[in-house]
Amino acid sequence: MALSKKELVLNAMDRKEVERVPSGFWFHFLKDETHADAFTHPELEKQLLEGEIRYIDEVQPDFVKIMTDGFFAYRNPAIQKATTAAELAKIQPLSDDDPYFVRQVAYAKELTRRYGSDIAMFYNLFCAGTILKFVRPGTISENEKFLAQLIQEDKAAVRAAFDVISADIAKLAERIIKEGGATGVYFSLQNLAGSADRALYDEVFAPGEKEILRAANHASAYNILHICGYLGHRNELDWYKDYEAKTINWAAVVEGVPLEEGKKIFPHHALLGGFGNLPNDVLCSGTRAEVEAETRRILAAAGRIGVILGADCTVPSDTDWQRFEWVRSAAGEA
Repeated sequence: MALSKKELVLNAMDRKEVERVPSGFWFHFLKDETHADAFTHPELEKQLLEGEIRYIDEVQPDFVKIMTDGFFAYRNPAIQKATTAAELAKIQPLSDDDPYFVRQVAYAKELTRRYGSDIAMFYNLFCAGTILKFVRPGTISENEKFLAQLIQEDKAAVRAAFDVISADIAKLAERIIKEGGATGVYFSLQNLAGSADRALYDEVFAPGEKEILRAANHASAYNILHICGYLGHRNELDWYKDYEAKTINWAAVVEGVPLEEGKKIFPHHALLGGFGNLPNDVLCSGTRAEVEAETRRILAAAGRIGVILGADCTVPSDTDWQRFEWVRSAAGEA
């Protein structure tokens, strides 16, 4: 009896032998995924849900990263209004019945109700630092500088605020899995831009990030850690060697660390990725022959055990979905 796609993906995450290497790709469904606010504009949630359903029905992917366009907005005024570290530290946790939890659980449940028995579904979540950069006024670059300024001003206050935010995200992770029916979470984080200070990262960022993963792992053994290379952001990958997640996804092309090299950093994890996600990368612009050849090259170098093919991050929204099938087909023949 053939395995379901869900069983195939979970076996790959468990680093078992698989009949074919699974693959999956994802993209945004809203034009401005960062600033869109589905809490205020419920029509955006409808657009997001309809986009996910259309994609899953047409592509029938091996697994789904549940996109959260419109839900990036952490509904807490303190994080949006703070101008100093001391003001940020006054942040209070959200109530259990806040729409931030209730609406997202309901959204996840609608998708898992339709597809969760046959397809592994991983709900997108961000770390506290990324949330701050998304929900503040201004560009991501401006908010990265603002975050660095706050840490320089009072890192203990920033840590205190991140502890509160992370506790809310941890609560959301557990509820998304237990109540929303998700297989697990796809948890996105990254190094502080422009900083190579490991001690600072371990003191301010890591505790909350590990708390979120602990909560997710308490609810499911199948969670994905995404070390984000968005906009060419570079990370110190080995900072995450002790993060507890079944599978690791990083920007292999941006970082210059292909899957076979990543195996040396994360020898006890399954690995997700291999392809670049930019418009000029092979996945998005190559011919079918080139995409298939790249698929075979990645697998020849990385092997077939504990590997799931994917991209560095979200691919452009106008990417032809047929390209994803080229990868899957080639992987099945490799």
